[in-house]
Order: sequence, then C-alpha cells, then structure tokens
Amino acid sequence: MHELAITQSVVDSVCARAGGRPIRSVRVRVGVLTAVVPDSMRFCFGLVTEGTAAEGARLEIDQPPGAGRCRTCAVAFTLTDLILLCPCGSADVEITSGQELQIVSMEVG
Repeated sequence: MHELAITQSVVDSVCARAGGRPIRSVRVRVGVLTAVVPDSMRFCFGLVTEGTAAEGARLEIDQPPGAGRCRTCAVAFTLTDLILLCPCGSADVEITSGQELQIVSMEVG
C-alpha cells in the first residue's frame, strides 16, 4: 500500500510548514494515472495525522483526469488508464495530464 508512504510524506511536509500551528485542511492533487487510490489515501491520512498538528484536519483530493496527445496524428484524447494507445492505433503517446501528485494548499489556524 504505497498510499501510506505518500500520505506520510504529505503530512510530514505540511506539519513542517505549519510551524506548530494547527492544520485545518490539506488539499492535494492526485492525477488518475498515478495509481493512488483516493479512499486509501483518506484512510491513511486519519492514521498518520494522529498526534500531529494535522490531527483532525480535512483532506481534500482533486483528481485531474488523464489526457494524452498522439505524436503520430496530433490528436488529443482522454486516458483512463496507462494503456497508451491513440484511437488511430499509435502507441507514440505523450501524457499531458493525470500524473500530478502535489500538495496544493493547506489551511492553518
């Protein structure tokens, strides 16, 4: 379950930035092509925040869709998984969205 390690890194980062102030919410962007399961990340968040400045904080997850562009025919299209095939049949595809994994913001108070 790599969500646990990812979530622990998120919590460590926001707690370090909070400077001891209590954290009310954390917003992350997790693209659909990252293979991170949002429900698992939410579960892990509750576990790893115990005893930290983020205990009781709300985790908000934005999940941008996957998108790609075919280098052969220049068509842009939606990707629902990591099978990188253009509708034209080409496998020469550039991923343009959906691999994001970043902390967007946090609310302290």
